[in-house]
Amino acid sequence: MSPRALPDKLFFRIGEVADIVGVKPHVLRYWEREFGVLKPMKTRGSHRQYRRRDVELAMRIKQLLHDEGFTIAGAKKKMRELGEHRVGADLPDRAGREVHLRAALLGVREELMGLLAELDRFEDEARAEEEQPVEVTIHRAVPVPSRNRRG
Repeated sequence: MSPRALPDKLFFRIGEVADIVGVKPHVLRYWEREFGVLKPMKTRGSHRQYRRRDVELAMRIKQLLHDEGFTIAGAKKKMRELGEHRVGADLPDRAGREVHLRAALLGVREELMGLLAELDRFEDEARAEEEQPVEVTIHRAVPVPSRNRRG
């Protein structure tokens, strides 16, 4: 992921959304059952495809439950009061900003992991060059005195 925000694509897999939101995939599946507005599309193989709106909504649900301390029922009520329970409703800017910040941080983490892997490869190559055994063979012709020679 690039550090600029959410990747520029239409759909996200559940694992990507879980990373962006900061919860496990089973939590997202549970929230789908509890919050009717969180409805990712499903492929023919029943794989979930989250839209950008779903990612932002999942982040909003996380804010209500984890950051603000609401129960599931309380979060549902709060979303109804604010009109966020409707599919086309605008979410607070904070949820969108947090989604973008988390996506940016994940992008930075991915980039750092790539740099670390590259550094490890470089160190392994340098170590391999140092540890290669060196074979030394010396060939020298030395005259051997003959035992039968009288002199």
